[in-house]
Amino acid sequence: MIIAIGNDHAGTVYKFEIIKFLKELGHEIINFGTDTNDSMDYPDAIHPTAEAVESGKAAMGIILCGSGNGAQMTANKHQGVRAALCWNNELVALTRQHNDANVLTIPARFVSLQQALGFVEIFLSTEFEGGRHANRVHKIACSN
Repeated sequence: MIIAIGNDHAGTVYKFEIIKFLKELGHEIINFGTDTNDSMDYPDAIHPTAEAVESGKAAMGIILCGSGNGAQMTANKHQGVRAALCWNNELVALTRQHNDANVLTIPARFVSLQQALGFVEIFLSTEFEGGRHANRVHKIACSN
């Protein structure tokens, strides 16, 4: 699977570990994030990540910033992107099962690296349940 990843300076360390983990699982990564700890504006990395998911160049995305809030807000401006801010395993599973989230948002300053890696594993292995949830998900996008 092709996975897009984007991060600001707060998520750089976690990003490298997540990329390593994903490559070990056989995934291809498109890296839109910064590779340094120098301060940068998160939308500069998050918009291209969301665009990759929106266009179908990537099947899923993972985004990281300090709180996760700015990254999630930015990604969710893109039609077809359903970015979910998660800080525990249950939220990760539910956002896939019930919301068919296609972008995982990780608040790097509020979870451990081990938690973040666990979130990625759960996110990629949990299926959308469909059924009653499908109708709700179809109502998320704004129509023009």
